[in-house]
Order: sequence, then structure tokens, then C-alpha cells
Amino acid sequence: MTPEIAIIERNTLATLGLRTILEELIPQAIIRTFASFEQLIDDTPDMYAHYFVAISIYFEHTAFFIDRKPKTIVLSAGEPQIPIGVPVLNTCLPQEKLIKAFIDMRSRGHEITHHPVKPSAYESANTLSAREIEVLVLVTKGLINKEIADKLNISLTTVISHRKNITEKLGIKSVSGLAIYAVMNGYIDADSI
Repeated sequence: MTPEIAIIERNTLATLGLRTILEELIPQAIIRTFASFEQLIDDTPDMYAHYFVAISIYFEHTAFFIDRKPKTIVLSAGEPQIPIGVPVLNTCLPQEKLIKAFIDMRSRGHEITHHPVKPSAYESANTLSAREIEVLVLVTKGLINKEIADKLNISLTTVISHRKNITEKLGIKSVSGLAIYAVMNGYIDADSI
């Protein structure tokens, strides 16, 4: 089942940035954006697995989001009036801390069931080989193809082939997206990125 995510945020730039991060973190997700609560209501508001909602919109429509508390994540710019018991994502964190916050939230299982995320059938069918995992780890450490080839004693062509396979299997093209995947799956420690 493909997760559907709603981003309810008036700030277009913040919405685009969040959407990009979510697309890297959960490539199979369908992400819809709404500039207002009214646009969400005009859609099918109860179909979403997660609601990423601006704090101001959350407070304007608390009753709606309280009923969907297990699925709601409030986007905050560090405001002190944080809702109690609702996951909050501080959007003003530096990039590496923001990505770690996403990883932590996902690894704790902020899902409808509040259980850790289980791989989908697609992810299970496309697991990486041991060598691909080695290449993935070295890519996330910032090594270039030639350095990876030298370190693993394989040809440059083989490294390129492994990287292509990793990208095809995971659907993740960026190094930051691969780093998120590697941390989420325990291949590297979050503090090492």
C-alpha cells in the first residue's frame, strides 16, 4: 500500500523543501500539498497516512487534527507554544539535524499503528546485496567512485554498476537520500553523516 502524505503549509518554499526531503525519505509515497486548510477539506481529508501541518494552521483547526493525532506532525519554527503529545518538527534546524530528526521520527515508527516502519513488499523484493551495501556505505562517507574501487579492490566499472543497481532498487538518486536510507536501515550511524 502506497502511503499518502499531506503537507498543509502556506509557505511555498517550506512546502517545496519538505516535499523534496519526503520524496527522498519515502520514494514510494504520494505527497500532496495544500496552501490552506480549506484546500485540504475540499480534497479527501481522511485518506492521508500523515499530515505535516504548519503550527498556525494546526492551532486554527485543532479539533480536526486532534482526531488525527497519531498521524499529525506539526511544523514549527521553534515557537515555544508547542502542542503537548503531538510530534513536532523544527523546520529551522540545520540540514543535517533536520534529516536526523526525520530519521528519528520514522525509526520510532510515527505511523498509524505507532509501530516501527516495516519494509514494503517493494523494498523487500529489492534488497541490496552485501557488495551493494559496502558501496552504499562508502558513498555516504563521501568517497568518489575511484576511491571506492581502490578500497574494495574492484574495477571502476563495477563500482558504477553497483551504484546504478542501488539507485534502481531504492529509487533514490541523491547522496543525501542514500544517507537517509543507510541510517534508517542500520548500515551507518546517524552521527557519522
